[in-house]
Amino acid sequence: MFKKMANHPSIEPRIRCRVGGTTSAARSHADAATGPRPIAFRPSTAVAKLGPSRSRVGSPEQPIELPPRWGRSHSQERVSVTTTVTVAEQRAVFVGIDVAKTHLDVAGSNDTIVRRVSNDPAGIRDLLATLKAAAPSVIVVEATGGLERPLVEALLAAALPVALVNPGHVRHFAIGLGILAKTDAIDARVLRTFARLAAPRLLAKRSASRAELEALVTCRRQLLQTRTEQSNRLQTTTSTPARKALQTVLATLDKQIAKLDAQITQCIASDEDMSHHDQLLQSVPGVGPVLSATLLAELGELGKSDRRQISALAGVAPFNRDSGRFRGKRAIRGGRATVRRVLYMATVAAIRCNPVIKTFAQRLEQTGKLPKVIIVACMRKLLAILNIMLRENLAWHQLNLVKNA
Repeated sequence: MFKKMANHPSIEPRIRCRVGGTTSAARSHADAATGPRPIAFRPSTAVAKLGPSRSRVGSPEQPIELPPRWGRSHSQERVSVTTTVTVAEQRAVFVGIDVAKTHLDVAGSNDTIVRRVSNDPAGIRDLLATLKAAAPSVIVVEATGGLERPLVEALLAAALPVALVNPGHVRHFAIGLGILAKTDAIDARVLRTFARLAAPRLLAKRSASRAELEALVTCRRQLLQTRTEQSNRLQTTTSTPARKALQTVLATLDKQIAKLDAQITQCIASDEDMSHHDQLLQSVPGVGPVLSATLLAELGELGKSDRRQISALAGVAPFNRDSGRFRGKRAIRGGRATVRRVLYMATVAAIRCNPVIKTFAQRLEQTGKLPKVIIVACMRKLLAILNIMLRENLAWHQLNLVKNA
């Protein structure tokens, strides 16, 4: 079969053209370098031999290097990042824990095997003993809707460095490393690498009263959402028995929400620091007990960060969207949505009754800003004022901007 192809009339001219093209290229380079060289004619079956005058740039038909080897699908779980690592970082131990309902997958930098333990008190107790012996630098755990709370509280109680991270950030990190597959074992390894490269912020141990306050505020917000849903259903229901059932549910929800309000007030009053901060926050016109309790429970960085950091945490900081000569429109993104929603309603009230925020909003309106942009800017300014008040331990009437207004 190969002899027939070699003698085929349609293939032989192509071979001759390629050989001739090679010799002509050599001839042209030879003329430019050392003058004309004698050319020895060879049969068409001879193989063209590359000489010293051959161009160093390979043609697309004759590659001089092998193409890169693409990664295979089953190698997605391998995390390989080339970075400059110091001696201290080589000795440090980083741990990633993927949390599921029934088990925990643990991956440490000093062990290539992913260990699985049960997600119960006995399994967490055994895991704590192992982690204390390893003395890790950072332990990264994903927020999984509350399933991680027993583990995180146990790690904090054992004085171990733990960081609770956003699952979306970790997933984008994995995609950036080229890890497209997703299993519990792979997620544990990704969290381990995230702990080493991203340097996440460590959690601080909270007091029992602050943890109780967060649980009460969360429950109140959930009941309010349920009340809104049932109220909307009542407006579109025409059946008398169904309306009576919905009205009974709404009455029960109102009683539970009122009871939670009393418990939140009592919880804040039982802690001296929270009670003092609550008085400072509620001294601001437009800030009520709901916003004050939400900030104390879910924005513990208030008073401990600068205005840019606290704005980003609350999700009211504008981020750039520029590329080259393109200048995009800035927009807020990320942050803690639960804090931002309550802050929005308080800012709407502060624009009407707070003299500082009201003047600021009027000045923005005169410059032609859009109504939503004005509200967001006022949210950012109000949050910055509250941050300064807690940091400097000042009430509303003690601020210089209030005295000079």
